Amino acid sequence: MDIRIATRKSELALWQAKHVAGLLNDLPEINKVTLVPLSTKGDQILDTSLQKIGGKGLFIKELEVAMTEDRADIAVHSMKDIPVVVPTGFCIAATLKRESPFDALISKNNQCLLELPKGSIIGSSSLRRQAQILNIRPDIKVKDLRGNVNTRIDKLDSGEYDAIVLAYAGLKRLGLSERISQTFLPEDMVPAAAQGVIGIECQSEKSELIAILAQLNNKISELTTSAERSVNKDLQATCQSPIGTYAIIQKDKCIIESIVASPDGSKIIRESIEGHKKETKTLGARLAARLIKNGADEILNKNSL
Repeated sequence: MDIRIATRKSELALWQAKHVAGLLNDLPEINKVTLVPLSTKGDQILDTSLQKIGGKGLFIKELEVAMTEDRADIAVHSMKDIPVVVPTGFCIAATLKRESPFDALISKNNQCLLELPKGSIIGSSSLRRQAQILNIRPDIKVKDLRGNVNTRIDKLDSGEYDAIVLAYAGLKRLGLSERISQTFLPEDMVPAAAQGVIGIECQSEKSELIAILAQLNNKISELTTSAERSVNKDLQATCQSPIGTYAIIQKDKCIIESIVASPDGSKIIRESIEGHKKETKTLGARLAARLIKNGADEILNKNSL
């Protein structure tokens, strides 16, 4: 079988697509793998915050169209960019082994968050990150930051920001780990649902292709992704909602922690739950219900106005 991979053109997206291509080339059923780089609306509009132009779903629409029009067979995504409700006719056929899910700070003087001077400017396009940063350091300023990883680092180096926050996974994949000043633990900054996970999407009708892609699936990653995305689904969250969700699997147990934050960081609702790993979706729904009971819907509804 020949497989065409639809991917964004950013350096990180291409790294991920090439990584998947390498894994596919190792399978006996695969003859040839080619990349189909595409430009998405999310990549083109860089002067407006994502929540104002439609969220991170803008990064994947063109890739799905390419599959529908038979210009590509699969699409490779960062799972945190995929809406919790996958469009009809598509499925996530595989989730790869998770890289570190945590967030990382890069600062000009290699300072951690608590060491930054009062009034420092931190760049992040994520409301989730912005809220948690401001909760820790309400005396600093957070400004939107768009563009690919290298563009964001260039803006830091040019003096537009004193520090920026990015996903650890992306920095590691691009060989930029040495730039990291601080890696945030979940007690300081809960990551986005499925952050650090590469997902492979295809059309749900292609059973032969799905069977081949299933060989690349990592079960632990599948379980944590299911747990985290189920919380966001029941909260009716988008990829840009100020929500953090992190799940781990310990033997037969699944533990999920989630926060919902006001964008200014003044209020954070935090809850956790644990249960059997076979019940990830149920656990996620129960955790979402706890968050809503404690006022999460009020924060989310206010944020959507």
